[in-house]
Amino acid sequence: MNTADMKRVETHLKRTFNTGGIILKPRGKPSDSAEVYVGDEFIGVVFEDEDEAGSFMFEMAILAEDLPEA
Repeated sequence: MNTADMKRVETHLKRTFNTGGIILKPRGKPSDSAEVYVGDEFIGVVFEDEDEAGSFMFEMAILAEDLPEA
């Protein structure tokens, strides 16, 4: 992901989740994705969509250890 794409996706996520604390950071090689943070906490990864140019996919895992007890 280039810098312009990361900024566009970051702006979209901030608006969608109603928080200014979302930050995208490049992952390195390959450069087709970026890590997503809320503050200092890693929450997921954004990938370029291979099937549709200009689109992206956000993947977020929710671990059992992070959930409150039922």
